[in-house]
Amino acid sequence: MRLAPPGTTVHFTRMVAGGEPGSHAGQEERNRTQIEHMEECARLLALVKPAVIVMAHTATSYTLGRQGEAALVAKIERATGMPFITAFGAVLDALAHLGVQRVALATPYARETTLRGKAHLEAHGITVASWDNLEGVANIYDETPQRAYELGRRVDSPQAQALFFSGLGLPTLDVLERLERELGKPVLSSCSAMTWHALRVAGLKVAIPGYGRLLR
Repeated sequence: MRLAPPGTTVHFTRMVAGGEPGSHAGQEERNRTQIEHMEECARLLALVKPAVIVMAHTATSYTLGRQGEAALVAKIERATGMPFITAFGAVLDALAHLGVQRVALATPYARETTLRGKAHLEAHGITVASWDNLEGVANIYDETPQRAYELGRRVDSPQAQALFFSGLGLPTLDVLERLERELGKPVLSSCSAMTWHALRVAGLKVAIPGYGRLLR
């Protein structure tokens, strides 16, 4: 909502998932439940006739894998008749736009999910020069921008052309610009990439300063 330009509206519905949202425990099961019910959630959003529908959950793409993600996108577009993008797909487009092929990957996920994310990036031709996951996470949604900042500083490496924060629940918006200044390279998150790509699909190419090079 913070990134929505004047004159645009953002509508959302929660994806179907049991268990404790934001917890490492049961994340894979929640991802699979979300996939199972994705069409009904998308049909609800389609009622307001948006310019684009976004699956705002990066880790679900890691569960799907490359072919599964492509199949889901095609399925939802057939069902709704509207453009459907994923947060991860937006990251790929953003990296291509920035000319980045090597990233440092930072996540708030458990190690296993982080490695799935690394593999998913590599399956799309992106080299993961370095990676790490946030330690001591009880719930992703309880994390702070300071913890995200510290993770980003720790994960970055000279070989990485950009720093990528996976995990929409991690509060990254307040640290993107700061990290870019300190690291001297693009810093993007699932949230900033998703917003950038959704606006472009909707036909809106507007600058949103204060949240990193991609949106600036």
